[in-house]
Amino acid sequence: MTDLITLGWRERLALPQLGIDMLKAKLDTGARSSSLHVDALEAFERDGATWLRFCLTLGRRQRRTMQCEAPALDRRVVTDTGGHGTERWFVRSDVLIAGQRFPIDISLTDRRHMLFPMLLGRSALLGRFAVDPSLSYTQPRPLPAFAEPAGQASP
Repeated sequence: MTDLITLGWRERLALPQLGIDMLKAKLDTGARSSSLHVDALEAFERDGATWLRFCLTLGRRQRRTMQCEAPALDRRVVTDTGGHGTERWFVRSDVLIAGQRFPIDISLTDRRHMLFPMLLGRSALLGRFAVDPSLSYTQPRPLPAFAEPAGQASP
């Protein structure tokens, strides 16, 4: 078995294909999928494919609103901790965390009442990282050099 990078229960990450250069996320080994808070979501057609346009607000002190677009991956039923299933749109984007960049599936949902705008689930962590719940922010901020033009995901 290879040595896994140990992360804390909360870390900073980037979603470069969505133009998000830094975002605080809760790492949750109990959640299968990852999710991102969106304030508004609209599906539309582009070149015969379904795309999603969504807005999100980043930062607590210096709030900034971003508009992103990405091709829709699919719609799936996600079951919350209370056992309630809801259908959510998913997109695929690279995530940059702990110096690694790899693609993950992300559900888009309303997380406004949650402390963190993003939840990184076990599917993204599996085989790459170990999570130590006694640690927080073990990694440096993602380097913005990895970011792509804001708000546009690669087709």
